Amino acid sequence: MWEFLNHVGNPELEDIWFQSAVWIGLALAAALISLRLGIAVAMIEIVVGAVAGNLVGLEATEWVIYLASVGAVLLTFLAGAEIDPVIFRRNMGACFTMGTLSFLVPYLGVLAYARFALGWSWPEAQIAGLAMSTTSVAVVYAVIVESGLNASVL
Repeated sequence: MWEFLNHVGNPELEDIWFQSAVWIGLALAAALISLRLGIAVAMIEIVVGAVAGNLVGLEATEWVIYLASVGAVLLTFLAGAEIDPVIFRRNMGACFTMGTLSFLVPYLGVLAYARFALGWSWPEAQIAGLAMSTTSVAVVYAVIVESGLNASVL
């Protein structure tokens, strides 16, 4: 197994098919782990990606960054596809409150931590807050859909 891991982290590795097979294998592993543990795939993918990035030595190449960007945009635009308009209209206040808080709480928390605990400048702290808040919205959405909470009526 260590021989495989050394092969993945090899800087001379130019085989795009091998790299893509490793990425797909990691995605499959994340899906299987999430099914086994009953945790949302998005959460497990984050952990598997962090482990793979640090231990296996996979680097984000241009095509991986492109696919990740397309996936993020696609998730953003498809987020509204699973919303039932009747339930949304009936619970509009709760929906707006939940959406606003799921953005503002991580944004303000990370902004304050980066500015006051880490001593970052305001623009740097704002970027950190924005990055973490939009990420949390995407993760919260994925967890809600996978757990079936989007189908329940308040």
